Amino acid sequence: MAKNKDGGTAIEAEALQCLTFFMDEEEYALELLRVKEIMEYREPTVVPMTPASVRGVINVRGSVVPIVDLAIKFGLADLTISKRTCIIIVEVHLDGEDTSMGLVVDAVNEVRDFKADEIEDPPSFGTKVRVDYLKGMGRTTDKFALMLDIDKVLSDMELEAIKTVADDSEAE
Repeated sequence: MAKNKDGGTAIEAEALQCLTFFMDEEEYALELLRVKEIMEYREPTVVPMTPASVRGVINVRGSVVPIVDLAIKFGLADLTISKRTCIIIVEVHLDGEDTSMGLVVDAVNEVRDFKADEIEDPPSFGTKVRVDYLKGMGRTTDKFALMLDIDKVLSDMELEAIKTVADDSEAE
């Protein structure tokens, strides 16, 4: 990946397949290769002493998967659970290991191929999320989808809390 003018990583000039979803009426995109599955929302088990953005954990085929609420993480309006609310199970890199975790989102939209000429550098201002969370912006029909860098979206504190929860659950 190339560096953009702000020192962050920009997406290389190639096509990228992404899953697009909505949060607070804004469209976001995640690299499809990082998405493991999409699940209907179910209430997670609350885990004490985790960051506010960690809603809890769910059991996915015998594995403990921490659930992060992106609305809280991004400082958006509280998420109202609806029939379209989903959990996107993604793979993040933690201490050199791949770790599964879930992201609560308003609604999943589609899998979309962004061609190289449809991908712009992240803006330096004007988004609802921190610019360093973005890899770029994918041009859609009449707007842009904000392309998230999932490893940067999740802070070290959240990842450590998640790792602790997962380690404690496996030890039991």
